[in-house]
Amino acid sequence: MKKVVLAGAAIAALIFSGCSSKNPEVDMSANASNSDMGSQSTGMSDADRLNALISSIQGQVKNVYFDFDKFNIKADQQGVVSQNASLFNQSEASSLSVKVEGNCDEWGTDEYNYALGLKRAKSVKDALVKNGVSADRIAVVSYGESNPVCTSKTKACDADNRRVEFKVLP
Repeated sequence: MKKVVLAGAAIAALIFSGCSSKNPEVDMSANASNSDMGSQSTGMSDADRLNALISSIQGQVKNVYFDFDKFNIKADQQGVVSQNASLFNQSEASSLSVKVEGNCDEWGTDEYNYALGLKRAKSVKDALVKNGVSADRIAVVSYGESNPVCTSKTKACDADNRRVEFKVLP
């Protein structure tokens, strides 16, 4: 019995040690010359270029604002949606995803505001899709009233919190 336990422990040790991390056997010399050429000409790696593109688009994208207790996109916000869609439709940005985040002011219950934030995010997603952005690239989320940009007890502050924000993702 003792030999069986020892043999089992030895086999288990061999199996687990055999599964330790191994370096992949890949010939990097074939791609090294091509990637070095691209990096040397621009001075940036692919990851740096991607981050720069994301930062550039994120810096240009604008929030969409809503009326109290509404989720339909106002006429004066249609242009903002179209401009954002143009940014997302750039050929360089075709591999990027967009998270559409619905937000509300503090009025109403938590449940109501999460539902309203989701309706706002979905209405903006639908408008982006109508402007040519692939629906597969868009994710929607609602933060309800939990993500305010302003906490003053004023109408202007409440209006700033009734919004949809965009996060550009790799």
